[in-house]
Amino acid sequence: MICSLRGGVLAGLSLVLAAAEAAEPPAEMNGLPLLFSEDFEKGRDAWEVTDETSWTHRVVDGNAVFGINRRESDYKPPFRSAHHIALIRDVEVADFVLTFRVRSTKDTGNHRDCCIIFNHQDPAHFYYAHLGAKPDPASGQIMIVNAAPRTPLTENQKAVPWTDDWHQVKVVREVASGRIEVFFDDMDTPQLSAVDTTFGRGRIGIGSFDDMNDFDDIRLYARAELK
Repeated sequence: MICSLRGGVLAGLSLVLAAAEAAEPPAEMNGLPLLFSEDFEKGRDAWEVTDETSWTHRVVDGNAVFGINRRESDYKPPFRSAHHIALIRDVEVADFVLTFRVRSTKDTGNHRDCCIIFNHQDPAHFYYAHLGAKPDPASGQIMIVNAAPRTPLTENQKAVPWTDDWHQVKVVREVASGRIEVFFDDMDTPQLSAVDTTFGRGRIGIGSFDDMNDFDDIRLYARAELK
């Protein structure tokens, strides 16, 4: 009886999670309209990557994802920063809310990470949030690349609780105030937060410094500003 009940609860939870994933995204968030939505079911043509050989569009358990297939990359950034980057084509935004799901596909312990690239001007000028498992001055921080090797804008000491499961990420950016907030699973309390006004309108991307991830269900809320 207990086994049956437990099985029923787990089955019900799976259905709830599946329904949540399949649900239509809200039409707006933080007063910003849904500008871009991606589930990779029709491919990955909307994305420009720094190294085509290190990214793969594939189907896993009936679900299409886009992910990094190796830790190494042939891309050599002009200044030390993330190596694996996929940018949304032909869209630049200022204020935005970005949400997506990410799954780490290789357990590298303290090195597990994913990166969110934003207000990207060019390969030498942008921000990125580095969600590294064990924070230090080069990991688990919000970084700025400004014609120099990446520099942390934060002094975070809170570990990022990576597992083999899917995780939810949200990034909130307000250019005028400089507000940057990055959420990981907990959508109420930021994992990372900073204030910086160096870069305004720019491109948005996903990726990793040197780790392996799958990405899915990406939603960008912003005012339309075509590149």
